[in-house]
Amino acid sequence: MNSSVTATDQVLLAIRNPDQADDDDHQSSIRTGTVWTCSAHIITAVIGSGVLSLAWDVAQMGWIAGPAAMVLFALVTYYATALLADCYRSPDPVTGKRNRTYMEAVNLYLGEKHGWVCGVFQYVNMYGCVVAYQITTAISMSAIQKANCFHREGHQAPCSYGGNFCMLLFGLVQIICSQAPDLQNIGWLSFVATIMAFCYSSIGFGLGLAKVIENGRIKGSIGGVSHGTAVQKLWTVSQAIGDIAFAYPYSLILLEIQDTLKTPPAENRTMKNASMISISITTLFYLSCGCLGYAAFGEETPGNLLTGFGFYEPYWLVNFANACVIVHLVGGYQVYSQPVFAVAEKRLSQKYPNSGFVNNIYTLRAPFLPACKLNLLRLCFRTAYVVSTTALAMTFPYFNEVMGVFGALNFWPLTIYFPVEMYFVQRNIAPWTRKWIGLQIFSMACLLATAVALAGSLEGIVRAKLSE
Repeated sequence: MNSSVTATDQVLLAIRNPDQADDDDHQSSIRTGTVWTCSAHIITAVIGSGVLSLAWDVAQMGWIAGPAAMVLFALVTYYATALLADCYRSPDPVTGKRNRTYMEAVNLYLGEKHGWVCGVFQYVNMYGCVVAYQITTAISMSAIQKANCFHREGHQAPCSYGGNFCMLLFGLVQIICSQAPDLQNIGWLSFVATIMAFCYSSIGFGLGLAKVIENGRIKGSIGGVSHGTAVQKLWTVSQAIGDIAFAYPYSLILLEIQDTLKTPPAENRTMKNASMISISITTLFYLSCGCLGYAAFGEETPGNLLTGFGFYEPYWLVNFANACVIVHLVGGYQVYSQPVFAVAEKRLSQKYPNSGFVNNIYTLRAPFLPACKLNLLRLCFRTAYVVSTTALAMTFPYFNEVMGVFGALNFWPLTIYFPVEMYFVQRNIAPWTRKWIGLQIFSMACLLATAVALAGSLEGIVRAKLSE
């Protein structure tokens, strides 16, 4: 490790109070994040339920367009997040005032109207992500039950298990986990979730490779899965684009994660390094799982690689992979929920500064257990939040379609539009300059992809609901 301190680092050190006061009147001990904790948070957010649908996505798009779309979305996401990372501080991206949340940054750079619109998109998408995680968890829990049944009764046995009880159980776990005060306090959960993500992604890769070897050939085609009509093909390709967009959904919490980083080095430098590490690793896993899944099953590629029962044996390994999915999504749910909790509780605290219900902290002690700090607002609000996500997941339990909808809703406004517009303001880029035109073309192309993906995914949800 190079122990030298750069000029930028010296500036950052100079604005610190030696008594550990941070530059925004926070205690420096609060921010302890490093490039590795940051990468863990990102991977926890990114390698989620979306990885399980990528084989189906490649199958819809074919051998050239499918992998190319994944690489393209990875490059686009990295570029946009690099723009956004520079907006954490303003006006200078290294020594300026902190913008601790995405909405705070949009308010500063673009004004309150844009901030309000951003807040709607951001928190709806965070809410949607955790709904999708509950659906995926229930599917994985049911898949474990089905795998055991198939192992006992045979692969043709009528093994069927509902997901509502599984969603209720996952919701109960999240009510407990949600009592953690903030994102900083669950860094350990993100590390566990990251390990789980690597486990089930590696198992999906290994099972796909084994299936290809067993088949003795690579299945699939350049054009992808055939459909009855060109319109049906268009809808499924559109939905696949939405799924892939959902596979890189961390821009909406990037600044919240960046706010956990210690300095020096500068937070934007650490975030860019962490983004490069995380996106490179996740894209490698995505290509491996998506391409090998399609190579193994071809036209019969399931919508969810681990729960579609292309793999029956070894059943214990499939069960372990699904258990890893469940543990990972426990952490993923918290990474997307904690920023929502923080904003809501902060505003209520400011509005009702004298309310004991809102502000009082009670310490509970039980034998043989560490002391537990309880706040009544936190208990009630977070419990209601988890109950609402559970109810919505039980109403619309459609894996691929829900992934596509929330991927499309998240991608253009939060990953592309707001970072680009804030970058214009921060760097004083004048309209109709070469850079301005290039970034506007980039933004409009992403908007077109978003519109196509959203239309296809909504059509899939309507079709699934009507077929019930």
